Amino acid sequence: MRNDSPSQIPFTVKSWLKPDAVLLTHLHPDHWDQAAVEALDKSLLILCQPGEEAAVRKVGFTDVTEVHESLTYKGTMIFRTTGQHGTGKIGRLMGQVSGYVFKAEGEPALYIAGDTIWCEDVKRVLDEHHPEYTLVNAGGAKFIEGGTIIMNEDDVVSLCRYAPYTKIAAIHMEAINHCFTTRADLKGRIDAEHLTDQVRIPLDGEWF
Repeated sequence: MRNDSPSQIPFTVKSWLKPDAVLLTHLHPDHWDQAAVEALDKSLLILCQPGEEAAVRKVGFTDVTEVHESLTYKGTMIFRTTGQHGTGKIGRLMGQVSGYVFKAEGEPALYIAGDTIWCEDVKRVLDEHHPEYTLVNAGGAKFIEGGTIIMNEDDVVSLCRYAPYTKIAAIHMEAINHCFTTRADLKGRIDAEHLTDQVRIPLDGEWF
């Protein structure tokens, strides 16, 4: 594990913390932490994966819906997808994780892959939904034992080769101390593979 501190967001929480709804991929603390629980309005709509409604309600949220397959929210279709949060024993211990595909009339489809490595689940989503944009957690996180539990530079390249039509934004990098793939690592690999037109690596707080 690295000893450096997490990245700092270059604006205050209050400046953006008025969402229409919150979509949870899973409840691991690097995605759903105590600070978020305390800061969010408890009447806010929370969409979560199957089996986690009770845990979200337990901390005070009153409008919680599990997304089993799909639902429509304000004219946008939201499809829940599956992933693989590691392999072997580590993967089993990490438990269920979800991603989501967003589709709205007249808008490009967006796939948020969530905490997953490159695997058959991801391939199936790409084949079924053919998203114009794909958001991947690409920090190459891993523990002392076992392989990576989210995508690394090899996985991102594999995704690019498999689905050259989708524009990729690589995030969840340099944010927690067991992420070993840095922005510089990924940029170097993407440059070497001549994939710079397909992959964007945003800075902390960058909008695009």
